[in-house]
Amino acid sequence: MINKIALILTIIGGINWGLIGIFQFDAVAWLFGGSASIFSRIIYTLVALGAIWCISLLFRPETRDAV
Repeated sequence: MINKIALILTIIGGINWGLIGIFQFDAVAWLFGGSASIFSRIIYTLVALGAIWCISLLFRPETRDAV
């Protein structure tokens, strides 16, 4: 479950960075009242934590889920 949450947060961050790079539009800042607002900072922090967690997935042995 934590892996999926981390992946979702990382995807959100990637989409936001894509919007910034292509359109110079920060969706998180727009939705939550600017990049310095407490809500935006919380989202940025959660995305960063999700990305850090996803780094650990690179070093875990692969497991196959039982069907």
